[in-house]
Amino acid sequence: MSGVEHDFGAFVAARATSLLRVAYLACGDETEAEDLLQTALERTYRKWDRVDHDNPEPYVRRVIVNAAISRARRRAVLSIVPMHSPPERPARAGDPDLTHVLMDALRALPPRQRAVVVLRYWEDLSETQTAEVLGCSIGTVKSQASKAMAKLRSALGRDTVEGVIRNAHT
Repeated sequence: MSGVEHDFGAFVAARATSLLRVAYLACGDETEAEDLLQTALERTYRKWDRVDHDNPEPYVRRVIVNAAISRARRRAVLSIVPMHSPPERPARAGDPDLTHVLMDALRALPPRQRAVVVLRYWEDLSETQTAEVLGCSIGTVKSQASKAMAKLRSALGRDTVEGVIRNAHT
């Protein structure tokens, strides 16, 4: 095994689970997330000599998010996942049904807004880092985050969204 293959293999072994989570949150489907990750890793390997080996994860995140957005755009008609009726009682961060409701709400967001939410609140990237990953301005990140969070709060309730964000890393 060459040094390049070893370095790349070590990176994948160390970060695959985290990257798969990014892919899943970006698309909302387990099978598609695996495909997105595979695509991103293939593209990254082909350009491994140009990737910052000290910190390759931002590059791979960008490839994942861009691939997710491209796939969503390529679909003949972007299907908007119907929102469930609001639950009879507000969902709480520890509710087993919350994951399903949250994923439905994320799927309903436009791809760019979904990407901003995933990177900012689940991957805990700064606005600057998120802008770099998405190839846009910090103002665009702020605007998209604001619009996305308003939609999520409307669908899930303010307390639920805030609780999920607080518990995203626990």
